[in-house]
Amino acid sequence: MKKSDRNALLAFPLILLVAVGVGWAGSQDGATVGGIPVFALGVALAFVIQWLVFIPAFLLQSERFYDLTGSLTYVTVAVVAVAASPDPDARAFLLAVLVVIWAARLGSYLVRRIRKAGKDDRFDEIKTSFPRFLIAWTTQGLWVTLTLAAALAAITTTEREALGAVAYVGLAIWVVGIAVEATADYQKSRFRADPANKGRFINSGLWSWSRHPNYFGEIVLWVGVAVIAAPVLQGWQWATLISPVFVAFLLIRVSGIPMLEKKADQKWGGQEDYEAYKSRTSVLVPLPPGRRADARRAGEDG
Repeated sequence: MKKSDRNALLAFPLILLVAVGVGWAGSQDGATVGGIPVFALGVALAFVIQWLVFIPAFLLQSERFYDLTGSLTYVTVAVVAVAASPDPDARAFLLAVLVVIWAARLGSYLVRRIRKAGKDDRFDEIKTSFPRFLIAWTTQGLWVTLTLAAALAAITTTEREALGAVAYVGLAIWVVGIAVEATADYQKSRFRADPANKGRFINSGLWSWSRHPNYFGEIVLWVGVAVIAAPVLQGWQWATLISPVFVAFLLIRVSGIPMLEKKADQKWGGQEDYEAYKSRTSVLVPLPPGRRADARRAGEDG
């Protein structure tokens, strides 16, 4: 057995252990159905969906269902959580609606992108390996669990409180985040659709202010969700506020920015226009063009 396959098998129980921990924390002071915490049912559902779709995906050696499955899992878990909770309130419905809107928008965008590209090259090396492909789907279950944790805890908690100023602030943050993410995705799609831009990198619109504005929007919108959820969290449920932290860590340190920056450097590194773009453009937080370079020079002068 290859080392990569062994590592995948070793990672499997660790992922499940983390999921069990989150499931236990989020279930405290939460609603139950048939004696089983609704939060825990949501976590279990997130993984079961991945494993069921993994079977035909592996048999067909296809990753085309991956992103669609992830988006549909968010929608399914959020809707089931509201339906299974005995006393859902305005906050629960609001959080579920925000999750569904986000998942529907991002999911449709990703599906259109992979349909146009024909494949997702992230899976080229792993989809032929049963343990590595399985761990990719299992990791998606954990991704859904951790990202959705704060919203799921607030939807299923037994603590109810009318929407107040904090919730409306959170909603405003969410609106800003999804607006930035959707605008950045739209601008990039339009850029790529123009044959004249083939082989070029985007440096216009929001992409002239940030090299990854869509990721900035993603982080911000989940901060908004956490702010809306926070007023009704109790005890161990506060641990579910790891949601926006996890999203930020994943995008900034793991599978988001590092992978795309490496890929871009391999493609355009050394080109004068690309190096100039990098030097003047913020990596994540949108800043006026040139502000990043000015800040760096100020630091060097100091």
